[in-house]
Amino acid sequence: MTRPLRIGLSPRILHHPPAELGFRNKTLQYLEQTVAHWIMRRGALVFMLPAIESGGVERSSVRVSDYVKEIDGLVMQGGADVSPISYGEIPARPEWSGDRVRDLYEIELFWECVVQRKPILGICRGLQLINVALGGSLYQDIVTEHPNAISHVDPVLYDQHRHAIHIEENSRLAGLYKDTETHLVNSIHHQAIKRLGRDSLVEAVSDSDGIIEAIRMRGESYVVAFQWHPEFHAGASELLDSGPILDDFLGAAKKQRV
Repeated sequence: MTRPLRIGLSPRILHHPPAELGFRNKTLQYLEQTVAHWIMRRGALVFMLPAIESGGVERSSVRVSDYVKEIDGLVMQGGADVSPISYGEIPARPEWSGDRVRDLYEIELFWECVVQRKPILGICRGLQLINVALGGSLYQDIVTEHPNAISHVDPVLYDQHRHAIHIEENSRLAGLYKDTETHLVNSIHHQAIKRLGRDSLVEAVSDSDGIIEAIRMRGESYVVAFQWHPEFHAGASELLDSGPILDDFLGAAKKQRV
């Protein structure tokens, strides 16, 4: 019997967990349950790929390339801001400093997957990180740098905050939703793509202000990313069905199965 697909998830990192969690002076690496279960519903196995930091694990013994060889595809999940340092800027405010440690690991992980031709799906921060890895930049804060934009985040509504998107005609994404008239997605981000990275195609934008909502990398590598959280759409019939996105990604992973 053919083995299940093995999908890697890049970790979220909590560098300074609250003392009450019982991990004083430690670092936590974790994944968000919904994104794991979203993938597992299709029968795939999900594995978190812990970051490798200098001084902790010997690179000669465990390398990022070793992890990538063992998976069929990679999902880059959401989380902390991408550090402006990663795209050549200085944080305009301390709270926008992001997670440079995670950036460096995920950029290495991204390129290793590209080299090994492993499909990649980015979610929220994942889209932003992929854009930066491809030489693009971000709005550090949409409200500050793009004042004419609609609100893309609401701390009270969280994943119930929504807006419509426009899917570009003749794009691969349009082909996945050719029978869908309403394209409503959740919106949980205060940063967004400013300068598009090289070798990238825009596949969807915010209907009201043109903020980039989906991209795909040109060429033979399967790299696609979304600013919204498709894993949060399950059970919400008014939102864009996340099934076609996942099935397309997993289909590409099957072709590259190790």
